[in-house]
Amino acid sequence: MKESTEKTGYVYLIGAGPGDPGLITVKGRECIARAHVILYDYLANKSLLDAARPDAELIYAGKVGGAHNREQRQINEMLVEKAGEGKTVARLKGGDPFIFGRGGEECEALAEAGIPFEIVPGVTAAVGAAAYAGIPLTHRDFTTSVAFVTGHESTGKEVSGIDWEGLSLGSGTVVFYMGMKNLPLIAENLVARGRAPETPVALIRWGTRPEQEVMTGTLADIAEKARKAGFKPPAITVVGDVVRLREKLRWFDSRPLFGKGVLVTRATDQAGRFSTLLGELGARVFECPAIAVAPPESYAELDEALRSLSGFDWLVFTSVNGVERFFERLGASGLDSRALGPCRVAAVGPRTGEALEVYGIRADLIPSGYHAEGMVEAFTRLDVAGRKALYPRADRARDAIPAGLADLGMEVSAPVAYRTMVPDSIPPEALAALEERRIHCATFTSSSTVSNLAAMVGENRLLHLLEGVAVASIGPITSATCRELGLRVDMEPPESTIEGLTGEITRYFSVDGEGA
Repeated sequence: MKESTEKTGYVYLIGAGPGDPGLITVKGRECIARAHVILYDYLANKSLLDAARPDAELIYAGKVGGAHNREQRQINEMLVEKAGEGKTVARLKGGDPFIFGRGGEECEALAEAGIPFEIVPGVTAAVGAAAYAGIPLTHRDFTTSVAFVTGHESTGKEVSGIDWEGLSLGSGTVVFYMGMKNLPLIAENLVARGRAPETPVALIRWGTRPEQEVMTGTLADIAEKARKAGFKPPAITVVGDVVRLREKLRWFDSRPLFGKGVLVTRATDQAGRFSTLLGELGARVFECPAIAVAPPESYAELDEALRSLSGFDWLVFTSVNGVERFFERLGASGLDSRALGPCRVAAVGPRTGEALEVYGIRADLIPSGYHAEGMVEAFTRLDVAGRKALYPRADRARDAIPAGLADLGMEVSAPVAYRTMVPDSIPPEALAALEERRIHCATFTSSSTVSNLAAMVGENRLLHLLEGVAVASIGPITSATCRELGLRVDMEPPESTIEGLTGEITRYFSVDGEGA
């Protein structure tokens, strides 16, 4: 993979795929990560920009309000200009750059300017969207050929550039790109040239994305169906007998949470696992961090505990944040896991236990109830009177553990290892989804996520925004906070884990569940 030099830049034309960010190639993601400048289209999933270097210049070259933000000539000139400054440029295009992506025109401009470039192919919309709709474009029982055709021809054009005669003969699959506006004309031309009016047709909108929509019909009725339903671009049109296989092979939009908008309020650095689990089940996830994690105002108390670490019998953790901040400070003090010596370690649940294993520590105690009260109850079964416990905590943590362990005769030190703060604002996309009633389920994984979100938008406004929205709480303490605010809790898993909460949400929205 080539890099730009100080004198000569380099351009990567990258196919971003049809929408699902997981469909970009490994090479495509690597090119994004090394680029100084990234020009991206509106069909390229914006989450791909997360792979960009922090100092990368991001330039939107797509559509605004349905109109092109920049003309193709301007994009060509910008590619030449940025690369001419000696920069590595990533041109990120939806689908594949060489299939109705005007990538050839951009490469011609680069070649004429003497700018070196490279093509990184992508999954084109026809292939990706059809696969996610459960439609094989070829099948030996139906057809052995497929054609990709632009449907973006003006209705006022005197002579069509499309070979309607060739497309209408035989039983080959035909996929039209950008053809929604001309759908009546497409159907009319195919039927007029010999395609049977009953030939199956599928319209696939936002293919491979959580908001994917599929409409099926025939050449005779699909245009009217789409008009009545208000079916809008961006969409592709698949024509052929293979469309009949959709009902048998559909998989993407038959997942239990497909089409459900789920609000995830975990901190940014911890939302990934939960969002991934929900996304794999078909949910459209809107991340709305209601907690921001910051260092304590002073490390003095924690540092003092670390200096006398050998004097503690138990080290107690009640969150992944607590584990990470403790070992981060331990490392800053020039120490590592060996400093724990014979000290035994307790973790509030399996996720906290997994976080410990990263540092080579296996928890000696994980209570059956994954909350503070469960931790205290687990210690009642041990002989801990006179023992010393270190509990690195959040600044706003409840006193349940230090008070409970003290009642058992333990000497407890509870220094603040980190602060939990209220973020300044809600991400615009999440707020818009709430206001437009596109959220079906709001999730809360701690009392702080509930109270902080209320503080961010106001209690009354939050109650209004969540009216009719199912509320999923990770456990009894969080549920109590929800109810104090005036929210009805619809879901609470038996085990206070992300996996347990995901399972409850899935059951709630299942076919037989009340949320369906």
